[in-house]
Amino acid sequence: MRCFVSSVAVLLLAFMLMGCSDSPAPAAKKEAEPPPAPITGRQAFQYMFGSARLWAADSQPLSIRSGIVPEVKNDAGKAGAWEVVFISESLGRARTYTWSAVETEGWHKGVFPGQQSSWSAGATQPFEALQIKVDTPEALANATKAAADYLSKPGQKPPINYVLEFPARSRFTTPVWRVLWGGTVSSAESMISVDASSGEVVGKN
Repeated sequence: MRCFVSSVAVLLLAFMLMGCSDSPAPAAKKEAEPPPAPITGRQAFQYMFGSARLWAADSQPLSIRSGIVPEVKNDAGKAGAWEVVFISESLGRARTYTWSAVETEGWHKGVFPGQQSSWSAGATQPFEALQIKVDTPEALANATKAAADYLSKPGQKPPINYVLEFPARSRFTTPVWRVLWGGTVSSAESMISVDASSGEVVGKN
């Protein structure tokens, strides 16, 4: 009788252990997403270049521009939003791509392809991706030294923006970063042009 009771107890214990082993494992704690952060101009270009090549195998950059989104602070040569215009000579078309760290008014989060438009040679010319050897933090550092006179003047300075372009029929032989203290090339309080291949300051306005 004792043997029978012991056997029953052993079986019950075994069933209990089996039941415990079948219980679902606790769900892994989901890690919180990192806060949105700005990126450099060359980083943004690299994010968008692959998508542009899927659109047109011969696509080349025509311009790169920084943007401003209220949720992300632009700092140290980085911006929370960027716009790159690509052209395809074989198609005779241009297409604008954007990247944003957040979904906000006027900007879609991540890489977003815009509408196509006709394109023909104009005031700016396309350039090779390999010519972008200098990134925006270095361009800003060199431009800040060149703009020392402007920056030493009293008064609040406007936000810094960046434009990369290759002006046609100009003295420039490579694309240049325009480091702007202001919104656009025409309205900036100060503008320093930095060679995108060498980092050399090649213009001051």
